[in-house]
Amino acid sequence: QEWQNPFATWDPRDFCNISEIVLPMDTYWSPPIFILERVNGQNPELNYMVLMHNGSFNSTRPYQVTLTCSLIILKFPFDSQMCNLSIASFLYPVTDFVMKTRRTPAEIMKESKSLILNDGEWKFTNLSIIEFTEMMDDKEFSVVTYVISMERRPTLYILNLILPTCALYLLDMAVLFGPSTLEEKINFQIAIILGSSMLAVILNNSLPTSSNKPPIIGTH
Repeated sequence: QEWQNPFATWDPRDFCNISEIVLPMDTYWSPPIFILERVNGQNPELNYMVLMHNGSFNSTRPYQVTLTCSLIILKFPFDSQMCNLSIASFLYPVTDFVMKTRRTPAEIMKESKSLILNDGEWKFTNLSIIEFTEMMDDKEFSVVTYVISMERRPTLYILNLILPTCALYLLDMAVLFGPSTLEEKINFQIAIILGSSMLAVILNNSLPTSSNKPPIIGTH
């Protein structure tokens, strides 16, 4: 965060050429912001800010939060998702407080890829920023929304779920139309049913549940 305070300025030549100082967050006013989609998280312990001689404040506070995100998993595990991270302050209307982004989405995306875990289940594909005003109680408030696009890495689900399921049903069809006796077919069909039940249990534990519609792989 960066903001200006014209009442907190000084001439470095009058103070041993000191051009910046580090102060606690409660020393001066700081912008109160909220993450709208936040469920829970860990508050940072770095409650300090840097004050420049020209009245410019700079505060870097790392947050680790859990957000709510509406998922569409119809094409699971080949799905792509878009999640919003909205930052707002409903204490000051736009006449007193306006938020602006300093860097472009490309710059933020480049820095994010160098900091985040790159070998997880999800791959970040795009980032866009929307700045707008939200009307609430006949007042307009400044809101900045980061739209994060993600793509799931399907390799693990293909190896553990899709390929075993396809192989199981292909083997079932081969035995059903094969030259074996009826008793052997019945015994093998029972084994197929048990195997399919075990795969269904594994599938139920692996599929995401935060979606209004089930994925095709889970629809019977």
